[in-house]
Amino acid sequence: MDEKIKTALAAVQKPGRYTGGEAGCVYKKKEDVALRFAFCFPDTYEVGMSFLGMKILYEILNKHEDIWCERVFMPWVDMKEQMERLDIPLYALESKDPLRMFDVIGFTLQYELSYTNILAMLDLAHVPFYAKDRGEDDPFIVAGGPCVCNAEPLADFFDLMMLGEGEVQLPDVCRTIIDGRKEGLCKRDILKRLCRIKGVYVPVFYDVSYLPDGRVEAITAREGAPEVVRKAIIVDMNTQPPPENFVVPMVGAVHDRAQIEVLRGCVRGCRFCQAGFLYRPMRERDAGLLSQAGRNLCGNTGYDEISLTSLSTSDHSQLETLLDDMLAWTPEEHVSMSLPSLRIDNFSESLVRKTTKVRKSGLTFAPEAGTQRLRDVINKNVTEEEIERTCTLAFDAGYTSVKLYFMLGLPTETMEDVEGIAQTAQRIVDLYYQNENHPKGKGVQVSISVACFVPKPMTPFQFMGQDTGEVLREKQQHLLHSVKSRKISVSYHDSRTSFLEAVFAKGDRRLSRALVEAYRRGCFFDSWEEQFHFDTWLEVFRDLGIDPAFYANRAIGLDEVTPWSHLDYGVSHEYLVREYQKALCAKTTPPCNRACSGCGANTLLGGPCFVYD
Repeated sequence: MDEKIKTALAAVQKPGRYTGGEAGCVYKKKEDVALRFAFCFPDTYEVGMSFLGMKILYEILNKHEDIWCERVFMPWVDMKEQMERLDIPLYALESKDPLRMFDVIGFTLQYELSYTNILAMLDLAHVPFYAKDRGEDDPFIVAGGPCVCNAEPLADFFDLMMLGEGEVQLPDVCRTIIDGRKEGLCKRDILKRLCRIKGVYVPVFYDVSYLPDGRVEAITAREGAPEVVRKAIIVDMNTQPPPENFVVPMVGAVHDRAQIEVLRGCVRGCRFCQAGFLYRPMRERDAGLLSQAGRNLCGNTGYDEISLTSLSTSDHSQLETLLDDMLAWTPEEHVSMSLPSLRIDNFSESLVRKTTKVRKSGLTFAPEAGTQRLRDVINKNVTEEEIERTCTLAFDAGYTSVKLYFMLGLPTETMEDVEGIAQTAQRIVDLYYQNENHPKGKGVQVSISVACFVPKPMTPFQFMGQDTGEVLREKQQHLLHSVKSRKISVSYHDSRTSFLEAVFAKGDRRLSRALVEAYRRGCFFDSWEEQFHFDTWLEVFRDLGIDPAFYANRAIGLDEVTPWSHLDYGVSHEYLVREYQKALCAKTTPPCNRACSGCGANTLLGGPCFVYD
């Protein structure tokens, strides 16, 4: 290890974040590979090592003998200071080589408030921010992840972005770069080839014009790039088995356990949920394949806990079969299971018996809204009766704590809806004590976690403006005053971070200079409370003549050209408009596995998403 790095590690709080060498790391000889890929997660090691997507792509890329994928994370404040002081360029954990030595530097865009961390990582790597300032010898800077659905605020920084599922497109991107380099092509000619790959978006080949009032006038493709970029998709998830080897972190990750993705997508159609629309249609893996992959993964890594992950795990058509298969080996191998993303409306007595065998610490559900009217507006398709029935089942099984997720600032929300959040929690407390089967001598604890609604692209609520910070804070205080029981605890998000999230979720290319300026004034790790400098952001917007409310709080016209109009995730604009209009009338849409509502995602499969009776 470089002496400078050793000096830096001696001065930081958690040196294990920066050493590498964990079990499961992949090492290759540099002279044996044709392309080196640096997978960058723009947050701390602990957060990034919890991200299943990195683990999937790390294994897929490293299966190619001539490609070496390594990991890079955003150094925490103390290490960043040491690296700048000692002139240590940002390096990959496996080889300790600086990022500038790599052929491709890839970022995953999971959250808008990580955008300044991307600039910080490029800065530490001594790589120019803007694509136009980088030369032939600089690495390709690429991005994937959910925020690519509107990554226009970052478009000037990236050579290419990937819409959709990286398992099917990232190896093709790497192979195209390898072939182009062998043929002696310049970077621009390689980019022209890359934009022929399904789901690859090359921002430099698109011109954006604006109307006098600041709205987007048109987005025009040139140099042979497609007018509309359509996402890449895995048609059959069984053709992409889950990874059976993980890098096991030295420093405890936020979610330090084995993870198996049981399905991708969601059938629910909650109108606020970006992931539910981006990953349509729902596709699941077979129970037998999942159980065996989970057993192999635990055996290879030594983990004694496995999580069955997805957007809605209890919607898997073979969930109880899967649990039976896994319960056949998990107890004898001392492995416990966790099932996040359980749904209130299909939480059965049989399911609660099986989950009781694997954990009984507490249950988490997401009613999202406090009244039935507002749940219908957002298409949650959950009733008061279902909430009460599910909690009764849980209390009968011995559970004593329930965590409920809600949102404030949802479209059409009133103060009565806010009060309904407290009333829902109180009904659950009362239900516990009315239940003769509840554990004797134990009290109940109901935790309410309340996020601020952020209108997101590619959802029916993309047309809505966000509530102002003043209104959101008023609603938060009203909720606190509406809670009357000590059995109920309330936590809520900072409305200021939600405002900034909305600005960049719905922003355009003109925001790139705000990102650069904010970073230069000390903004990074914006999603961390102790590092968030809201006043600095407001100063940057004011100094650059940018009105952030234009992006966050302004309603978008139903026929308006949006910054993401040239990006296609399979769900039609017409469907989003229909769902928006139904929301205003509080009309619901059934889940996709019960009836097709014509969203358009079936065209990605070339046939129906489900077989209906």
